[in-house]
Amino acid sequence: MAINPPVDATQTKAWAALQDHFQSLQDEGIDLRAWFANDPQRTEKLSFEAGDLHFDLSKNLIQSETLSLLAQLGREVKLDERIESMFKGEHINNTEDRAVLHTALRMPEEDRGSLVVDGQDVVGDVRDTLKRIYAFADQVRSGEWTGVSGKRITTVVNIGIGGSDLGPVMAYEALKPYADAGISARYVSNIDPNDLAEKTRDLDPETTLFIIVSKTFTTLETLTNARQARSWLLDHLKAQGAVDGSDAQSAEAIRKHFIAVSTALDKVEDFGIDPTNAFGFWNWVGGRYSVDSAVGTSLAITIGPERFEEFLAGFNAIDRYFRDTPLEENVVALMGLLNVWYVNFFGAHSHAVLPYDQYLHRFPAYLQQLTMESNGKSVRWDGTPVTSMTGEIFWGEPGTNGQHAFYQLIHQGTRLIPADFIAFANTPNPAKDEDQDVHELFLANYFAQTKALAFGKTADEVRAEGTDESIVPARVFTGNRPTTSILGDDLTPRSLGELIALYEHITLTEGTVWGVDSFDQWGVELGKKLAKEITPAISQDDQALAAQDQSTRSLIEFYRAHRH
Repeated sequence: MAINPPVDATQTKAWAALQDHFQSLQDEGIDLRAWFANDPQRTEKLSFEAGDLHFDLSKNLIQSETLSLLAQLGREVKLDERIESMFKGEHINNTEDRAVLHTALRMPEEDRGSLVVDGQDVVGDVRDTLKRIYAFADQVRSGEWTGVSGKRITTVVNIGIGGSDLGPVMAYEALKPYADAGISARYVSNIDPNDLAEKTRDLDPETTLFIIVSKTFTTLETLTNARQARSWLLDHLKAQGAVDGSDAQSAEAIRKHFIAVSTALDKVEDFGIDPTNAFGFWNWVGGRYSVDSAVGTSLAITIGPERFEEFLAGFNAIDRYFRDTPLEENVVALMGLLNVWYVNFFGAHSHAVLPYDQYLHRFPAYLQQLTMESNGKSVRWDGTPVTSMTGEIFWGEPGTNGQHAFYQLIHQGTRLIPADFIAFANTPNPAKDEDQDVHELFLANYFAQTKALAFGKTADEVRAEGTDESIVPARVFTGNRPTTSILGDDLTPRSLGELIALYEHITLTEGTVWGVDSFDQWGVELGKKLAKEITPAISQDDQALAAQDQSTRSLIEFYRAHRH
């Protein structure tokens, strides 16, 4: 199916109107203090609800007119059409000629049969796979599934990389309070032997289950780690007397301690895994959009099928909101359009995501792949060069840790860094410090930081505190640093699903404006190909070494000389 070429956003009437609007704001002077003082309804007008989340956009460098113009830009680049094309399963990933249907991963059972793409009942396929995953998860959680020596599983080790790691580990860390079956999870991704060594160092092989996550079962890092894990398991089981080292007992051990998330059943079986215990997903699921597929099997085991369904329901709630809400009122789309506003009109290069919840400590890392692998492109989906800057560097750390690290740059540096602040009204671990509620003390920082960034501190306010005139300039905060506040009741499986879907659709929105295919990732291929070519040169193949460029050759020679 042919996909229409992208609209050049820079040639639209809305883009020209936004340029004029931006210039008028510069000429008048952006002043959040004055904007709030002059408009008592500013917060109300710029606050939104989506799913179980509350959004306050009022501390952004915008007026109501800005959002209207951004929504008009969305219409002129046919954002609504691209959204609908995605949900319908059209092949909007056109460089790979694939549908983009991560939204189908969280459609409920009652939608079975409602979405047929390329001759397949997509929701039916998803639901059938989920049933198998849930049945297996229940076996492990109940103790019905045991290791080779009959002991119940207490640790799941997920081996994957990229989207096969970042999503599951982020979600597991976020939802640790819901891991209620006495089963913990660990995640191995790096081909560096230190990663696997540290993750398995204190484990009992008799109670450990490995999940190998690789759609094609060919990913270099994942399969290398999988083979090393298999050796670790068999060596330690033999040392403990759980197996005698015979081929038959070794094969049984692999079947009891390894499962796969893959569609390459022949390769799975060759590895020693029973194909019955392989759970697949589809080529219309990009790795960075796959945590709610079989890639999340470790999560289904640790938090259970019921909670995993709540997780999916959170995604689905934001999906339906994003698809059905007009752009002017659609905070999910508006947040994506706001990012365009900052990148293309203010010249922002990065975007901070600052969760005030320690359980979300891996969320910024997860978003780095989601956003930068999606929109880090310099050609549009029709192969033509982009016509504006694209992408931002997404980064962040949990508050309050970040406050004592990099907030200085956000508050007083020369770069404009838009930031999303995320928090929840309740904590699963309430605590008191004498009479002080610690969660309230924590959230006081959340509220204070966005206030300080927005309104700053004038020289006169600094002087009024009795500050020596020589250091007044150093203590002035200019303010007018844009933030979006996102608040929820509790960090639950449902609200986590909502947060992930929010950023998935922010990513699509930006990519549509920039005209890029947000669902391919060709930029990762060259380095992988070269690594395979360089490997022989490292291990004493002089002919392969001679074929390298002078810098690479020099570095390899240094390595050879210094390797013990």
